[in-house]
Amino acid sequence: MFDSLATAASLYLHIPFCLSKCPYCDFFSRIASPEQRDGYVEMLGRHLLFLYRSGVMNHALETVFFGGGTPSLLRPKQVAFLLELLNNTVGLAENAEISLEANPGTVDLHRLRGYRRAGVNRLSIGVQTLQDEALRQLGRGHNRRQSEQAFEWAREAGFDNLSGDLMFGLAGQNLDQLLQDLQGLLRLQPDHLSCYGLTVESGTPFARRQRRGQLALPGEELFRTFYLAIHEQLTGAGFEHYEISNYARPGRVCRHNLAYWQRRSCHGVGAGAHIFCASGYGLRRSVPADLRRYRRFLQQGRDPAVTLDTFDRREAMAETLYLGLRCRQGVCEDHFRARFGVGVAGAFPEALNRCGERLKKQQGCWRFDLEGWLLYDHFILNFL
Repeated sequence: MFDSLATAASLYLHIPFCLSKCPYCDFFSRIASPEQRDGYVEMLGRHLLFLYRSGVMNHALETVFFGGGTPSLLRPKQVAFLLELLNNTVGLAENAEISLEANPGTVDLHRLRGYRRAGVNRLSIGVQTLQDEALRQLGRGHNRRQSEQAFEWAREAGFDNLSGDLMFGLAGQNLDQLLQDLQGLLRLQPDHLSCYGLTVESGTPFARRQRRGQLALPGEELFRTFYLAIHEQLTGAGFEHYEISNYARPGRVCRHNLAYWQRRSCHGVGAGAHIFCASGYGLRRSVPADLRRYRRFLQQGRDPAVTLDTFDRREAMAETLYLGLRCRQGVCEDHFRARFGVGVAGAFPEALNRCGERLKKQQGCWRFDLEGWLLYDHFILNFL
């Protein structure tokens, strides 16, 4: 089936449960009881077995990512059950990166020790900001001290690969507040930071507030100041700015996310999960965000995923650039030519001209500079 998903070595598991819904979030998540979460984990197990027995998932996994939602609502023994199932079927590579997203306020030392014993070796902690008032405005269920405590407990539990999420461009935020967040995060000594500007997604409570004039976000010039300040502070502290929104200490890039940006195949399990098969010019599938449908299909022994897009050559070239140019390593000209039979300049001459000095070929790879990343959404439209 789908060339065994083109020998994918990555797996994403979507955990669509939260204690409450943040007003800016448009990801698929629901508030559920512990019993409902138990039933869902059983369905994840069925889904994994279905993929293994049907031959779709048959290569040892190099990365596994528990995302959501709030995966830290799962009990450690549930995470252990899923990882043991993988290890006893498809297998986990010896140095597999196994990540789990955790929200401060949902974890304690005992739970984190349980995740570490289960096999999780990379933790992504959803700090967002260290300003308590801003956390309340964002609808987060934790405070600054809980974020700091989560990092302290994670280290005590044995985690040596910790990531933190930082959200900037918040309503009413100024540069001093952002710098305080950065300094506070650096004191926690993370190995990786994901720094995202707040975006207002349609259909969310924030979108409704913005329409009513109740949510004033920073303008473009202040956003630019924020972005450049983050770059300066984190690179100055020894982090590599390896992707538009991501920074890592040496050897700590997120290997799972790199698989997405390099357009490598990835399995997806769980309602709301997405799947990519690199066979041919690429195939994108998803599991519909419908818990009842998900259960029904798996109980009937049917594949719950549906096909979204089958790429042609032109679309695959465009997406290769859309994803690859997000990364500091960029898009290798030789690899692009070998894959598509034409170089980047031959395929997109007008787009390159419109990007001007912001996009250059250096040491055989096409890369945006920092200012190009600031205007990424504008420039990349030329290739799509």
